Amino acid sequence: MTLKDLIAKRADVWESAKAFVDSHQKENGTLSVDDTATYEKMEAEISDLTEAIDRARRAEERDMELSKPMNMPLTGKPQMDVTGEVKTGRATDEYKRAFTEMLHGVRNAHEVLQEGVDGDGGYLVPSEFERNIITGMDESNVIRPLARVITTQSERKIPLAATHSVAQWTAENAAAEVSNPTFDQTSIDAHKLTDLAKVSIELLQDSMFDIPSYLSAEFSRAFGIAEEQAFCVGDGDGQPLGIFHAVYNGTTVKDAFQLGKETANANAVTADEILDLVYSLKSPYRRNAKFLLHEKTVAAIRKLKDGNGVYMWQPALTAGEPDRLLGYPVVCSPYVPQLGTAGNLVAAFGDFKNYWIADRMGITVQRLNELYATNGQVGFIAAKRVDAKPILSEGVKLLQAKTA
Repeated sequence: MTLKDLIAKRADVWESAKAFVDSHQKENGTLSVDDTATYEKMEAEISDLTEAIDRARRAEERDMELSKPMNMPLTGKPQMDVTGEVKTGRATDEYKRAFTEMLHGVRNAHEVLQEGVDGDGGYLVPSEFERNIITGMDESNVIRPLARVITTQSERKIPLAATHSVAQWTAENAAAEVSNPTFDQTSIDAHKLTDLAKVSIELLQDSMFDIPSYLSAEFSRAFGIAEEQAFCVGDGDGQPLGIFHAVYNGTTVKDAFQLGKETANANAVTADEILDLVYSLKSPYRRNAKFLLHEKTVAAIRKLKDGNGVYMWQPALTAGEPDRLLGYPVVCSPYVPQLGTAGNLVAAFGDFKNYWIADRMGITVQRLNELYATNGQVGFIAAKRVDAKPILSEGVKLLQAKTA
């Protein structure tokens, strides 16, 4: 049956249905049970014919499209990345080229960049540019490679086991005792981190000046330093919550790691205190554990010896490998609190995958044409959003200098 025949048949059924209602409805406008069933069959037939008409129309349109002559062969190939995936959006070479032109002040690039417009102003950076910044942050930030890094689109709720179930020995035919584990949750959101770099107009006019590489290196260095400081001692107010900000004692302080040991002297640490710190951590976490220390604390620990007179510190034998303390890798950061101040949390030992970093994609860059024009410069402001906090309190133990 052709499309025209289907349309004509549907019109006939509809007219028949209207005539049926007019001739069978009662004075109050209702139909009997049998007449209602007959009318519903007519409605069902109309619906079936409508679906058939829609299918026939789609088929007719498809035939017309496929019947169009091809005057020119399709020779273009889609852009592929190194993995063989088709480049789309911010990954395309066209977007990357337009973004570079925007940095240099070329105005006609903005149409291509519409896909990367951010609600807060600026343009989402190309995928390759963003990868360079993230990689640079890993090099400038010792915490990122240690922690668990996730990408979020919004605030993320993370369920936590507050208490665990307990197995019981049960007599033959006796009822098993009920174990009631409890659960808690924490949330990880995002805080805005920005950096402003200025470039002279003369450099921008120099076509040989690789401004994307310069800016990605500057932003990654600045972001990496700011993040490392926050990941160590941030207070969680407008910034991430740091590893050394607080101690969780099981009742009062949430989103913090546990105290493993307190030194007997605020200005020094002993070999026994280091051993106590290590074995305060449960054995499953010791498998991937590392020390996180300040360089001055390291200097004090390097002088310590065990009971046999052997130095506890073991320098790395291979370039690029970390030094070791009691066989565990040592990572240093200038933002870890130092010995010498009562109450300072001066060392962390544990599996830092229990510290989560949440990146909110993606990074934006905005060109500031007028703000520094009197100095012959153009500003570029980059912005990213990130949050971080301890997730599992028992996964890392802290060493605290003796309190006053």
